[in-house]
Amino acid sequence: MSGPLQGADPPRIHTLANGVRVICDPVPGLQTVALVVATGRGARWESRRESGWSHLLEHMVFKGAAGRSARQLAEAIEAGGGQMNAETGFERTVFHVRTLPEGLDGASALLSDILLRPTLDPEDLKRERRVVLQEIAEAEDAPDDLVFEMAQEAAFADQALGRNILGNTASLKRADVAALRDWRRALYAPDRLVVVASGAIDEDDLLRLAERDFAVAGPEPSPSPAPAPASFTGGIRTDDRDLEQANLVFLCPGLAATDPDAWAAQVFVECLGGGMASRLFQEAREARGLAYAVDAWGEFWSDCGMVGVFAGCEAASATELAVLAAGQMQDLAESPREAELARARAQLKAGQFMAAESLLTRAEQAVHQVLTHGRLIPISEIAARIDACDAAAVRRAGARLLESGLAAAAVLGPGAAHPAAQRFCETMKAGTSPGPAMA
Repeated sequence: MSGPLQGADPPRIHTLANGVRVICDPVPGLQTVALVVATGRGARWESRRESGWSHLLEHMVFKGAAGRSARQLAEAIEAGGGQMNAETGFERTVFHVRTLPEGLDGASALLSDILLRPTLDPEDLKRERRVVLQEIAEAEDAPDDLVFEMAQEAAFADQALGRNILGNTASLKRADVAALRDWRRALYAPDRLVVVASGAIDEDDLLRLAERDFAVAGPEPSPSPAPAPASFTGGIRTDDRDLEQANLVFLCPGLAATDPDAWAAQVFVECLGGGMASRLFQEAREARGLAYAVDAWGEFWSDCGMVGVFAGCEAASATELAVLAAGQMQDLAESPREAELARARAQLKAGQFMAAESLLTRAEQAVHQVLTHGRLIPISEIAARIDACDAAAVRRAGARLLESGLAAAAVLGPGAAHPAAQRFCETMKAGTSPGPAMA
């Protein structure tokens, strides 16, 4: 839902003969380049048996490619002043490099090698599978991470969106080298690849590199169906842990990134828990002292979304906080105030401009727009959409978020906090707004 800092004329989208899209975003006065290569696929395309394969493949391509070892790949990037990383999400997998302009040629060739010509050695796979299993164990040992996984599993039960992107022991053991080779051809198919460079870059130079390095990507061996539409089922997950604080996550259905009310939903989220002046921070922390940490966020995918609240609090305060969170969501959907709407709109617009000052964020936002909307959206258009989110628009979006009465909740911590999950879901289903609204 974000956009790079652009004027009236955004950068052009070039399409290579094999379907790879290329975007050049020059930023005058800068001395570095951000190169991003992303594919419009991720963990949502996995069956239960294949859970975690996209993330495992992301790890494996760094272990060696085109005759170079993992160490040689790392040395090649860092010798030119570059830094490289990658991330697997539900709907895309992103590889990125930050480097000096003279390092762009090598960075493009290297990303092409690891995406299109990875070694995928069986011995590397054995080692990297263990690394990912340790990553899973580490996440399970972090309560403020695990509680989000628990809540999303409840929200999208028995669906790819409800499964851990990292996978699990059984599914990772099924991934042999042959399976990962087939998975790579489908996951990184050229018609889903987007190459973006932002910063000290010339368009002709980028197009030359893209033609050299990515026009060679072959077609997918067979068409793969789109993932089934997601369905927010709602539900409850609890985990009894001997902790000082309870970790709480409350969720309700959201909107798709392309929905006409998506920006109004984002304004709703900002009003609810987007900063120190938000409803939840002021009421839960400042007025009542129920929690040190409390905030709200939204997820906007291709066909659905979710709105969530996170809080860390003492077990004795968990149920009161659950009722407060539900009540504030309901009251905001009915009675947004102009002052909070103005603050939320200003914060969202400021976030757009601040993000545009980061080359890596600019490039990643361009990828998101092309894969989600099929075009680049000027920041002036985004600002106008945000400005159009008046009280009526936010009420409409809020009503849509809450109309089903469905909710999901997760509580991780002392058993005394667990009833908060049930109480939140019951309050959301009842559709009433308990307790006074904020003054």
